[in-house]
Amino acid sequence: MNGATPGLDVKFTPIGKVEAGPEGTAIEGYASLFDRVDQGGDVVRPGAYAVSLKRLAADGRRVKMLWQHDPGRPIGVWDEVREDARGLFVKGRILPDVAQGREAAALVAAGAIDGLSIGYRTVTSERDGKGRRVLSELDLWEVSLVTFPMLPEARVGAKADDPGAGLMVEAARALREAARMLRGA
Repeated sequence: MNGATPGLDVKFTPIGKVEAGPEGTAIEGYASLFDRVDQGGDVVRPGAYAVSLKRLAADGRRVKMLWQHDPGRPIGVWDEVREDARGLFVKGRILPDVAQGREAAALVAAGAIDGLSIGYRTVTSERDGKGRRVLSELDLWEVSLVTFPMLPEARVGAKADDPGAGLMVEAARALREAARMLRGA
């Protein structure tokens, strides 16, 4: 396994928006999309994260930002994690004061890493008529930056009305800017 916590399930999606700044490399996107069959044959239902997010907030805790699901390699913070009609939206910062964070930001800027993945435990699920596992309640632990996204169609631009519109142009610009800032130009 790739360093993930034993017994923790993972799901992958691509990173949406990337922007470098003095407080780190800001990233945002959807870590999970509702009602989409992923490459593992699972479907996450709307509301699957609600109980977990509420519990984390009540306890004053946050979903962790990890590198490749390795609990020994936190690389930043998620400033916002919420469900909306589309899925699980995340917005956070890769921290420049963390060595692995600097490496992660450079890889994101170069386009070598473009995925997000959730680490969770299944609380409630059932099989549908097609044999797919339908996940209706998940205990969310972490959202990682990863190499291979499980949901490649989950490409979003948080500020666009059409989440896919102009994303590649915006992402390319943001990545060039992040690379420039990392080089200290």
